[in-house]
Amino acid sequence: MENTFKKQPEKTLLSSIKKTGGRGNTGRITVRHRGGGSRRLYRQVDFGQGTMGVPGKVLALEYDPNRSSFLALVEYGNGRKAYVLAPHELKEGDEIVTQDKAELKTGNRMRLANIPVGTMVYNVELVPGRGGKIARGAGATVQVLAHEAGYTHLALPSTQVRKVPSQSFASVGMISNQEHRYQRVRKAGSTRLKGRRPKVRGTAMNPVDHPHGGGEGRTGRGMKHPKTPWGKPALGVKTRRKKWSDKLILQRRKKKKRK
Repeated sequence: MENTFKKQPEKTLLSSIKKTGGRGNTGRITVRHRGGGSRRLYRQVDFGQGTMGVPGKVLALEYDPNRSSFLALVEYGNGRKAYVLAPHELKEGDEIVTQDKAELKTGNRMRLANIPVGTMVYNVELVPGRGGKIARGAGATVQVLAHEAGYTHLALPSTQVRKVPSQSFASVGMISNQEHRYQRVRKAGSTRLKGRRPKVRGTAMNPVDHPHGGGEGRTGRGMKHPKTPWGKPALGVKTRRKKWSDKLILQRRKKKKRK
């Protein structure tokens, strides 16, 4: 945060966000405990290859209220300005470029096929031309493990190893603001300002409101496995359905040991 410039955001790259309160297009709540929060404008970030082959100069590093990482305001040689995800150690005045094959420098964006094995990358495309989808949060990075038969093997932050088409683009480096994971929420108001409303424990409810409810005094949930308010298993249940991309996963992520 200390490296970001205290400046007003670029007006031409701002747009408004309509708050939904967790409701979908039918008007029903699809995500619970959402509402309120600070007013904020959306920064239009270029996750893809908006300006190919034209070097850009970093004008400033900015805070973005909509994500955990910082943004870099870049002005390209053709006069176009854009926000991109700022990698660690990127500074004001640095030059970055997006092209099929570029110099192996922090912030440069190129095809995975042209990135050496062992390089750390971020903002990686799952499908060529659709913009970066992987490793976009603060401190996130992906390691290039191998190139084989038109695919690149990547080690994701979750410890999963998967194949991605080698024609996909990725940026060199690690996302900025690695200290984000150590930030503590020191008061309830901070969570409310993020648009998250309070949650009530199921064991504190009545039986009519939650499967964990009821009992005299402070009692446990009274069942072997926890459930959602609608009676479905809550923990240790696979939520990923069969997808065409399952064949691209070489190694599943390692399960965390419960304390």
